[in-house]
Amino acid sequence: MDQSVLLIIFIYIFHFYLYTNFPILQQKYTSGGNVLNRYGSKLLFSAGIVICALPWTGTATALIRGICLSLIAGNPWPRKSTLISKWLLQISVVGLGFGVSIGDVIQTGKSSLLYTVVGISCTLALGYGLGRLFRTGRNTSMLISFGTAICGGSAIAAMAPVLKADDDETAIALATVFTLNSAALILFPLIGHVLHLDQNIFGAWAGLAIHDTSSVVGAASAYGTQALATATTVKLTRAIWITPVVIGTAMLRKSKQRTTVPLFIVGFILAATVRSLLPQYAILWNGVTAVAKQCLVVTLFLVGGGLTREVLRKVGVNPLLQGITLWIAVSALTLAALTYIGLA
Repeated sequence: MDQSVLLIIFIYIFHFYLYTNFPILQQKYTSGGNVLNRYGSKLLFSAGIVICALPWTGTATALIRGICLSLIAGNPWPRKSTLISKWLLQISVVGLGFGVSIGDVIQTGKSSLLYTVVGISCTLALGYGLGRLFRTGRNTSMLISFGTAICGGSAIAAMAPVLKADDDETAIALATVFTLNSAALILFPLIGHVLHLDQNIFGAWAGLAIHDTSSVVGAASAYGTQALATATTVKLTRAIWITPVVIGTAMLRKSKQRTTVPLFIVGFILAATVRSLLPQYAILWNGVTAVAKQCLVVTLFLVGGGLTREVLRKVGVNPLLQGITLWIAVSALTLAALTYIGLA
């Protein structure tokens, strides 16, 4: 794992430096095509999907493998893999609902509600200040802040039409958040083990401080079963706030844009309810949960495959600095609060 982490950090720095400082080398490098030919790239990517579908492949390993293949050999199906990863993630989240009871979902949701409300408010306020400090474009800054506060890419996609953000602003925000998501999935479990965090505390921390659902579930899955249940519930409780915040922003800006509660959240709650009402089929529900966990591993491989050279080119220095500073601040303050106050 340590070698894989070092490898991906090296690849990331190399590509970012290349595209930022040497446009001539960039043109020569990209005009020559991928290191491997198109068929070799497809073969490697397909093999990666198959390997990640096997039960001994973990979430962090899948993400790193996807990133490495994408940056070195190229992603032969960037649009398709992005679309499939979104659907597969939603299916996985619903499947994970069969692994928890509705009572635990309600209790965890209630326990984390205050953290969620305070965290979203403080993150948006801090993000606004950091955006001005780093002179990030207004829409880009708001999208990064909103993605950090609630639900990463989903929140950014929902808010972009309200802000009337153009494609470049949205792409920069998504690329920034996506890059930090990849780092979070690797770093959070390591930090959790170093600090000997309780699984419930770690799950709540991941659910509150990591941007996208895929990375939240991936990090928590690597940490433990109870951490996974807590993190998923906390994250989905937080994701529900996409709707009221987007509607509120639309009203303030007199925009006609509207949004709804994501259906996979409803599916997760229904799955937990079914498990609670039909406990005699526990073996079946556990089997569905196991399949969902492995689907999540494949999802993270596809997510890693989305970190292409084009994405790296869109990440500017100022948005990246804002995103990193905001994320570190939110993560540290959230962990401190959970450690010293705990869940209700």
